[in-house]
Amino acid sequence: MKAPLYERLGGFDRISKIVNDLVDLHIANPLINARFANSDAAALKQKATAFFCAGIGGTETYTGKDMVSAHKGMNISEQEFIAVIDDALAALDKNGVGAEERMEVLAILYSMKSQVTRL
Repeated sequence: MKAPLYERLGGFDRISKIVNDLVDLHIANPLINARFANSDAAALKQKATAFFCAGIGGTETYTGKDMVSAHKGMNISEQEFIAVIDDALAALDKNGVGAEERMEVLAILYSMKSQVTRL
């Protein structure tokens, strides 16, 4: 039996690095950076790290909003959603994440599309 994705990604410290890189990529991405213009990047990084860790087998607790509540009224387009996915793949690549784990993360992110887009 293989280890949980949380462990295969390297636990909290490595996942935190991936998420920090991801948020930095979002802030720099001209397709979506306006969405982050008034955000507290440090708080966003903490919440996103807790959300992801809790969702993939970590012991962290996520106390923020669910995906629908967090994105309601934003009317995020499919193009913006793909930009987020592209940034996620770039962050995973930057951190040397293997192909199997990349595909699992991609599947998780894509599974949330209806909870994020056109709300």
